[in-house]
Amino acid sequence: MTGLTGLTIGRALALMRAGEISALELTEAHLARIEALDGTIGAYLTVTADTAQEQARAADRAWAAGEEKPLLGIPIALKDVLSTKGIETTCGSRILKGYKPIFDATAVARLYAAGAVLLGKLNMDEFAMGSSTENSGYVLTRNPWNPEHVPGGSSGGSAAAVAAEMALASLGSDTGGSIRQPASFCGLSALKPSYGRVSRYGLIAYGSSFDQTGPFARNVEDVARTLGVIAGHDPLDSTTMPLAAPDYLAELEGDIRGLKIGLPREYFAEGLQPEVEAALRAAAAQFEALGAEVREVSLRHAEYCLPAYYIIAMAEASANLARYDGLRFGARVEGADLMDSYKKTRGAGFGAEVKRRIMLGTYTLSAGYYDAYYGKAQAVRTLIRQEFDELFRRVDALLAPVAPTTAFKFGEVTEDPLRMILADVLTISANLAGLCGLSLPCGFDGADLPIGMQILGAPFTEERVLRLGHAYQAATDWHLRGPDLF
Repeated sequence: MTGLTGLTIGRALALMRAGEISALELTEAHLARIEALDGTIGAYLTVTADTAQEQARAADRAWAAGEEKPLLGIPIALKDVLSTKGIETTCGSRILKGYKPIFDATAVARLYAAGAVLLGKLNMDEFAMGSSTENSGYVLTRNPWNPEHVPGGSSGGSAAAVAAEMALASLGSDTGGSIRQPASFCGLSALKPSYGRVSRYGLIAYGSSFDQTGPFARNVEDVARTLGVIAGHDPLDSTTMPLAAPDYLAELEGDIRGLKIGLPREYFAEGLQPEVEAALRAAAAQFEALGAEVREVSLRHAEYCLPAYYIIAMAEASANLARYDGLRFGARVEGADLMDSYKKTRGAGFGAEVKRRIMLGTYTLSAGYYDAYYGKAQAVRTLIRQEFDELFRRVDALLAPVAPTTAFKFGEVTEDPLRMILADVLTISANLAGLCGLSLPCGFDGADLPIGMQILGAPFTEERVLRLGHAYQAATDWHLRGPDLF
């Protein structure tokens, strides 16, 4: 870890409270780090230096006045899928180049209210469609552990920025694993909340019944601290549950002895990198040493998760992306008439992966195919949710790999869309069933690339999942290691 930029949120707050550092010093250290490193890493699409300095000065005045806020003076960054008032929000797509929303997403507004300082907007796969951030319409984001490897996706910029110490925390979005997988590839702690726990208002939609906003940080404690700020009911989003968010920080210290953890045998199948399996088995043994009970379980519908997820997600993408027509906002390419302009705008504005998913989604929703594909996929989704409901009556959480492998090299899977889709095979079930899932580091492979595990919980049991992760980190040091960027 490197000076001020290597602090945890908890430590930074303590130092500012004691008057040993200022929010402006902390912010300027991060801005200098971004200037020095982001030309290589490519995590940021927009750096909001003036805004950050103004917010940091306001935070210092608040500290001087004796105010206490959960993230007062903490430099954070946001995946460019979250709307930010007056700040360009592109969703990683050329079709939204120049678009500046007139409102803040609810999660963003809550960060501001908690005193956070915005460093900028982060790179991503276009419209969150991808698992490597190679589908961005702007730049490549590189993995800070090895720049020849991807940082994961679609929230690759969110993971790389924190791993490279260019933000103390960040927000990403998870439609089918897009928080957990990049956290695994970059050696971070990150959480995909239960569907309905965090407001989606201002989160630009890919799959409306899957998308959730969640935090990246260096340890589980900081994830809990950030989640406590953004979680909770929002009257602007009817999909948020009218439930009060627990005190996630206070819940971290609870006992995990006697908790039952399931190991789904289907998640340890053929194709799993041996080092990943070994790390997960070692993590399971560590939980047993901490007093938890670990048992093998089965998910008989696991093989249907991937096709069901992609049919539904692509159908929702087709519907959601219909609004990008060159008429209402974003880029516009003039044509001979309205239809010609429409075709040229979408043809030039969308990348290949987005076009592929729109076409497949439109096909599955078309007459004669809706019942055969989309309807059946939704029926399978119900069975998957019911199976998880039954399973969580027998165990308190599930422990599984995040991805079958560690971070792959650039170009290694881009020519094979099916192989890219398979990168999500272990994460998509949580989105289908609305579960919460915590990703945290549990080892390294022979090339010194991080290995991540995920702890999955029933809907709205984030406090238990976080407690398990915190207990594991109190007994291990994987999360204390960082990449050598020099």
